[in-house]
Amino acid sequence: MREVVRLEPPLRWARKGDSRRVAELMDVAGHGLPAYVWSLSAEDDQEPIDVGTARAAREDGNFSYRNAVVAEEGGEVVALLLAYRLPEVSEDVDLDEVPEVLRPLVELELLAPGTFYVNGLATLPGYESRGLGTRLLNVAADLAAEAGCDELSIEVFEQNEGAVRLYERYGYRTVARRPALPHPSYPYEGDVLLMTRKVART
Repeated sequence: MREVVRLEPPLRWARKGDSRRVAELMDVAGHGLPAYVWSLSAEDDQEPIDVGTARAAREDGNFSYRNAVVAEEGGEVVALLLAYRLPEVSEDVDLDEVPEVLRPLVELELLAPGTFYVNGLATLPGYESRGLGTRLLNVAADLAAEAGCDELSIEVFEQNEGAVRLYERYGYRTVARRPALPHPSYPYEGDVLLMTRKVART
């Protein structure tokens, strides 16, 4: 898809050297939950962001810079889209092996097999009103079409009303929800929504 989908500045494909900023923006998108998950496997001398950076630098796996598109301003990466196609058949996941706080999110993801999943969409503070999120959502739709997916999917807290409205304007509709388990990093309570939209064919 990197060879087919064209990106116009300030958007570009992420590079391996962007891995730390990819991890930082994924932590923004996940309201601090990614850093908590990374902390579970950090060595004694590692910070959680170091674990996230190493994972983002991998050449394979879903959480990889290779699945990321970034926006760059003044030589600095300021916004991120991390998205990829989910397996056609829901994987056999033992939820008991999943950290409790992640289970509602994983349950929702398993309800969207074969969709093009927007795992992370985020901008740095101060760059929120520049239309970067909108441009990245457009890229997600292009990537989904190129991947041959019929639908896109995304998860969002229902109390994150601005994000919900943005996704609804782009044709996303809520198809499932799960109660979020309380976590110190979350600024929201209530349900996490799984939203999907059809992929337009040209």
